[in-house]
Amino acid sequence: MSPPRWLPSRWRPPQLHTPSAGEPEPPPGPNGFWLTDPAFRARLHSATHTVLDLVENVMYDGMTLTEALSGVREEVPFMLGVPAEYGLLVEAEAAAQIVQAAGLTAGSPFGATIGEGLARIEQRPAEEQQRLVRAAARRYAITASPRPRTTPAAPPPSPSSGRSR
Repeated sequence: MSPPRWLPSRWRPPQLHTPSAGEPEPPPGPNGFWLTDPAFRARLHSATHTVLDLVENVMYDGMTLTEALSGVREEVPFMLGVPAEYGLLVEAEAAAQIVQAAGLTAGSPFGATIGEGLARIEQRPAEEQQRLVRAAARRYAITASPRPRTTPAAPPPSPSSGRSR
C-alpha cells in the first residue's frame, strides 16, 4: 500500500531508535505525571513554540501546513528536548494555536475541529498560511509563556513605637 498523497516524498515514518555509543541520550520524561511537573510543562511549552517556528521555516520549502506539522514531530526527541512519545501533544497544541490564529474555533487539541480548521487553512494561499503560523507563534509566546509572578516590593518595616537601642 502506498503512503497517503499528502505525505511529503522525503517523509519517513518515525523509527524506534536506541542511542549508540557516543550518541546523546534522549531527553528525560516528566518526573511523575506530566501535568504536575512544572519543569516538564515548561519544556512542552518551549517545544510547542519551537514547532511553530520550524513549521513556518519548513513551509518555505513548499510543504503544506499539515505536511510541515507532521514532519517536525520527528525532531521532538533531540531538537525540542522532550521524549518522542510527547511529540503528539506538542504537535496538537501547535495545530490548535494555528487554527485559533486563523480566527477559527479550535476546541480540544485532539478534536475534529482542529483537523477541519487545518483543512480550511490549507485552502488559503501559502503566504497566508505562513502568516498564520507566524501569528500563532507570536500569540503563543505572549499568552502561553510561563511568566514569573511579579509582586510589589514590601515596604520597609516601620519603626516600632517602643524601646529603641
